[in-house]
Amino acid sequence: MAGLQRLHLGAAALAGVDVRVSAGECVAVLGANGSGKSTLLRLVTGRDVPSSGEVRLHGDLVRPALPGLRAAVASAGDDGASYPDLTVREHLELVAAAHGAGAQMASVVQAALREWELADSADAFPATLSSGQLQKLFLAAVFVRPRELLVLDEPEQRLDLRMRGRLASRLRQETSDGVGVLLATHSRDLAGQVADRVLVLAQGRVTHLGAAGSVLADLAREEADSP
Repeated sequence: MAGLQRLHLGAAALAGVDVRVSAGECVAVLGANGSGKSTLLRLVTGRDVPSSGEVRLHGDLVRPALPGLRAAVASAGDDGASYPDLTVREHLELVAAAHGAGAQMASVVQAALREWELADSADAFPATLSSGQLQKLFLAAVFVRPRELLVLDEPEQRLDLRMRGRLASRLRQETSDGVGVLLATHSRDLAGQVADRVLVLAQGRVTHLGAAGSVLADLAREEADSP
């Protein structure tokens, strides 16, 4: 099967979701809180298992023990987990080493510190970071990993306008490099900047799926027409 991920899910939280993310494509998932966005991303990354339907990576069923899953799918979820006794640099070194950075670890980590403006906080512990700095740490930890598919849950949260612009630029570079991107977001602006297609969820069901410009225009028109 061409593409990275094909999803066909039927569950209490999601029903009738059928979408494929191809190499070099960004699919943005929009929807209100509780619409099923985070559930969809957890299923894609193998953190949850669908009660019916399936998630496939290169034709193989996604499950936690799937060989190569961690090397192919890099994700930043909604849990905001960090190790209180590790510095920013040590967090990134741990992730990079765990994913096979080897002799390139130092350069990979240093590049991530620069890109996400964490160099001055490299020796700081999570408890001393602002919410924006923590968000940048979570993003930096994704980009020190190998990836064919990048899965991000509301990555724009807690970033200022300038860093949101940097995030958008980086996501465009990812797709240009052939990485597939599945992005859950509340930001239509971000979706418009980076997405090829947009999927809209409401109460676990797809209400819109199509080219980003068309779907975003439809949403704006529907809102304008609503009483």
